[in-house]
Amino acid sequence: MGSLALWGLGAFGVAVAGYVGGMLTHLVPTPRELARFLGFRYKSWRRQQKPTLREEQRFRIVIVDLRHDGDGRQTAHLEAALRSYPGLDSQPVGPILEWGFGNHSERKTRAGKLLKAEDGDVLIFGEVAKADERLRLNILGNHAGAEGRHSSYELQKADLPSDFNKDFDAALVALVLAQVAPATERAGQDLAGLLRPVAEKLRHLCENMPASLDVDQRGGLWHALGLAQAVVGEQTGDSAWLVGAATAFQKTSEEFTRERVPLDWATTQNNLGNALQALGERESGTARLDEAIDAYRAALGEFTHERVPLGWAMTQNNLGTALLRLGERESGTERLEEAVTAFRAALEEFTRERVPLDWAMTQNNLGNALQALGERESGTARLDEAIAAYHAALKEWTRERVPLQWATTQNNLGNALRTLGERERGTARLEAAVAAYEGALEVLREAHASFYIKGTERNLARAKALLAERRAPSEAGD
Repeated sequence: MGSLALWGLGAFGVAVAGYVGGMLTHLVPTPRELARFLGFRYKSWRRQQKPTLREEQRFRIVIVDLRHDGDGRQTAHLEAALRSYPGLDSQPVGPILEWGFGNHSERKTRAGKLLKAEDGDVLIFGEVAKADERLRLNILGNHAGAEGRHSSYELQKADLPSDFNKDFDAALVALVLAQVAPATERAGQDLAGLLRPVAEKLRHLCENMPASLDVDQRGGLWHALGLAQAVVGEQTGDSAWLVGAATAFQKTSEEFTRERVPLDWATTQNNLGNALQALGERESGTARLDEAIDAYRAALGEFTHERVPLGWAMTQNNLGTALLRLGERESGTERLEEAVTAFRAALEEFTRERVPLDWAMTQNNLGNALQALGERESGTARLDEAIAAYHAALKEWTRERVPLQWATTQNNLGNALRTLGERERGTARLEAAVAAYEGALEVLREAHASFYIKGTERNLARAKALLAERRAPSEAGD
């Protein structure tokens, strides 16, 4: 297996600032709260309920006829394997794309257009490799914004035996659904219900690995299990799944070693870092965050800027987020400074022209790191930089396209403006902070996002109180 799925933090990497207990702090919403705002439907893990999906919530898998599959038997096998799982709808479209066509950018562009044309969530294309009797697949997911524009998420290669059985069916489904995950951040679909039984089956297989499997197959199964458990852990808020994901990624690294397959090893280190960071955000200590930072830095040993620029940028962004979380819990500024450096590095490749939404995400994260530094310093330069970063993010994170991101960035902008307004004379900054909070609240109330509403209302109340105090002497003089 080569070029594994690079798991980015996505919406879960977005820091939301809130006013709690009389002091300004950056809060990270729990995955459950974030998912509730995004529209995920939860079912009690304890009750073990089976998912009930409406037709429009089925995930559409587009399958291009496999190269070297003369009689179409393996393509049909692939389609049948996917159709056997509830919530998936596989659809073959004919021999449109070939294995290995074009360069990476061309593949993503052409595959993305095909996905849009077929209204699909995931595209699968590849070949039947006769030499070793394996299926070699490219699996490409997409995420669509409110305007219906699709952009490719991540291309990966997966090897399966040509006569793969039900065990490998589960691995295939786990990989496919992991590629769907970014789309659920906007589509409000529940992957946890679909992935739980898949992950349980994969876990049993991995813990009782058949002796006949080779190193690539063993690593591929552990990797698929890690992705499945990570998605379930994020969507349900159950840390046990994230612990399982971290273990699975560690097992993957034992198979996909740095010496043998350095880029697969680096991808696994990045994914391990994300699982550890998600755990660290839920715990009071810092050990998990320290481990996540170590994993990201290890990944960057192979994910170099020159070799894999976008993978390097995503890992830099993930590293910056972990450093920010750790810096918020420590009294010094060293970690926060490192976070700023990491986010600015990511922006070298996450440009507005190339990946506008990733650019906006990183700008928002940069703003949070700068604001955290500004709160600990007496000057205003860092706060001014944070405000500029938030304004930049809002150019692409528009209210129409991504209302959640727009609202959280407006809230973060309001906090920076309020802190700056406390240090300056006049009322302009405080008035701007009030306007930012009120804008955020409009969206949050429309979404009935109680977790966010309460924090933003507290922020707004504090800004209005400061504004009234500032205006009072002038009004008394009148």
